[in-house]
Amino acid sequence: MLRISKLTDYAILAMVELARDGEMLSAHALAERIGVETPTASKVLKLLTGYGLLDSFRGANGGYRATRQAADISVAEVIEAIEGPVAMTECSEETGLCEQESNCDLRGNWQRISQAVRQALEQVSLAEMSVPLKTPRGPLEIAVRAG
Repeated sequence: MLRISKLTDYAILAMVELARDGEMLSAHALAERIGVETPTASKVLKLLTGYGLLDSFRGANGGYRATRQAADISVAEVIEAIEGPVAMTECSEETGLCEQESNCDLRGNWQRISQAVRQALEQVSLAEMSVPLKTPRGPLEIAVRAG
């Protein structure tokens, strides 16, 4: 199963909150809003700032603010800020990281899959993430309703 880490999930929550209105929030205020501990929020904010997704301001009225609007920041960018490049396997990112590389012909296919996943994540903005999505009805629920 493919999953993002909890830290990345928290980063997406933080970015949605900060990019929504362009508001500046302290680490403590953000932590309260998204329901995480302040040290966790601080760690996420530091990584996002280092990647250039947030600006930080010192002082009594300081805090963090998104560098761009929510519609201009993709989920892929936030994931990369926390986890690094989107890659399904080590070999799909760069050569020399996998012990099986010399005996395996799958690298090109894994690169293709990684690119497709990255493109899908690039197409979802933080603005879209901030809008609740109703769960799509599955085939079973539609069949029951129709019957």
